[in-house]
Amino acid sequence: MTAAPHTAPTGALTRLLGTTNRRATIALLVCWAFVIFDGYDLIVYGNVISHLQDDWGISASTAGTLGSLAFLGMMVGAVVAGRISDHVGRRHAILGCAIVLSVFTVACAFATGPEMFGVFRFIAGLGLGGLVPTVNALAAELVPERRRAVIATIMMSGVPIGGSIAALVGIPVIPAWGWRPMFLFALIPLVLLVPLALKFFPDTVRRDTSSTHRVGFGALFTPNFRAATILFALTTMVTLLAWYGLGTWLPKLMQKSGTDLGSALTFALALNLGAVAGSFITAWAATRIGPIRTGIIAAFIAGAALLLLLTGPAVGVVYAIFVLAGVGTHGTQCLIIAAVATFYPDRLRGTALGWALGVGRIGAVAAPQIGGWLIAAGLGANSNFVLFGVSALIASALLAVIGFGLRNPKSDNDNTNTTSTTALPAV
Repeated sequence: MTAAPHTAPTGALTRLLGTTNRRATIALLVCWAFVIFDGYDLIVYGNVISHLQDDWGISASTAGTLGSLAFLGMMVGAVVAGRISDHVGRRHAILGCAIVLSVFTVACAFATGPEMFGVFRFIAGLGLGGLVPTVNALAAELVPERRRAVIATIMMSGVPIGGSIAALVGIPVIPAWGWRPMFLFALIPLVLLVPLALKFFPDTVRRDTSSTHRVGFGALFTPNFRAATILFALTTMVTLLAWYGLGTWLPKLMQKSGTDLGSALTFALALNLGAVAGSFITAWAATRIGPIRTGIIAAFIAGAALLLLLTGPAVGVVYAIFVLAGVGTHGTQCLIIAAVATFYPDRLRGTALGWALGVGRIGAVAAPQIGGWLIAAGLGANSNFVLFGVSALIASALLAVIGFGLRNPKSDNDNTNTTSTTALPAV
């Protein structure tokens, strides 16, 4: 897809985002709103995990398994939806993912036991995982190439914003009405955002007009892309292990350290607010030194900060550490998405994003389960912080290999060899 011919800017927001017309600007904002609800759904389970254990009498290990089921669905959803979006168009893929996410997250509120809850979370995870690569693929095509790294990081700020909303909503809602109402908020994207997407998202189907370029997953492993395909997936894996491990277990870990639920949720809020700030800080830095170099620094800061928890710092320092952890872990993931979106040609963008995020979800799948095992084994909160901190440091090292060891195959970019069934009209 290519953007419509340039029209006069219709407002400050259009100029800020770098879109060419008001319709594209609205489409980009709707994409961002989808990511916000994606973030809400990702973090909400960590906020209700203690109440689920109390209601159903399940162990920390079982609770970790339930958390991993959503991430397992996300792994499958990201890979499949990313490939579908390259084949049938971004609009259809996004709408399908959003509907599945909303319907089955709401269904979680009516689960009668952990088995039913786990099934609903897995199916919701299919939509949850598919939204991020498809939304980012569409967003990258709504702006000029020079703006893609910034837009990707701004787009992914929606994840911690959604997580912050989950923490803020949970503070009054969970003590008063329990955990079930927290999942009913997933009706909002179904009622509000899906109709807006139907109206403003371009209805495009990409067609490759060149017989010399491969498409699909096989193309990701051609000599030009093989090393990057593997390394981006591995980096995503360890980054998501750190980010989603903290997102799932942080309230519980802080409760085990002696804080009440309200205070534990404020630590989760600090993590997510740090991630929001990190999205914009890393976007600013990426425009100056590039997404890979910025990611190396951000991941290192997150890892070092989390390991600093082993020294038993004062409460104020602990809050600062979680802010830095949010900046570093989520900021690094934003930068990985930005790097993938610019590294691969248009014909492979959705597939590449889906692959990196899908295979990388192995880390997200493993994080709740490993965290639960460590707690169940009586190893304490610090064992989790070591796991997540070391994972962030490994991400920093892998990004260094990508940044200083790989060549970006610009010559393979075939933007001129693709067509779209419709253009994005100006409004």
